[in-house]
Amino acid sequence: MPDGSPEIFFTLQGEGRHTGAPSVFIRSSLCNLHCHWCDTPYTWNWKGKNLSHESGQTYERSEQIIQLSADQVAEIAGKHGCSRYVFTGGEPLLQERSWLELMAHLSESDADSHFEIETNGTLLPCEDFLKKINQLNVSPKLANSQVTEKLRYKPEICRDLATTGKADFKFVVGNQTDLEEILAIISAADIPADRVYLMALAATPAQLDRNHAWVAEQALAHGFSYCDRLHLRLYGAKRGT
Repeated sequence: MPDGSPEIFFTLQGEGRHTGAPSVFIRSSLCNLHCHWCDTPYTWNWKGKNLSHESGQTYERSEQIIQLSADQVAEIAGKHGCSRYVFTGGEPLLQERSWLELMAHLSESDADSHFEIETNGTLLPCEDFLKKINQLNVSPKLANSQVTEKLRYKPEICRDLATTGKADFKFVVGNQTDLEEILAIISAADIPADRVYLMALAATPAQLDRNHAWVAEQALAHGFSYCDRLHLRLYGAKRGT
């Protein structure tokens, strides 16, 4: 965070099934992708890695990562008095075992703890993780990410995640080409329509206002849910919100 503390913050969930729900977000570093438009490039775009991002900015790894134990994270997260936790990144499943340890700590102090994870759909969690997690918010990346298809799209993993009954699939859509790619992914992975959320491509509230009507029309036409971006409307593209 700007004050040097770890990015663990209390806010309203801005996207998906639980939009508007008070939640504690816990952001982990590192990612196995490098999306050109990523809104958290400070989790992976290190100096000297020669990766591409639209901002052109790179980061000193040592200045962006704070290493904490699971019990330290649990202590910080638990101070907010909220039992809904969202694990985000980066790609948080790169640290799957540490999340399992954290969930155990948080559940000890609050048996009603609810756990969600934001993931890009390229990694399949282990059985123990799938038993403990309440909600998987899966966001498969499209060609507009400028990441090669081989890296960003794992149809068999998306299919397996869909069968858990715990996974929603959120897609960022900016145009008809994006929509056609999304429809192909949904078909190939056999994702139920009621588990699909379409979000307008936007980095500012103004961009969201320009694009949301068309995206909402497509959601309605295909039997999907439309997903606004509440955090963008409330806070803008601001870290720790």
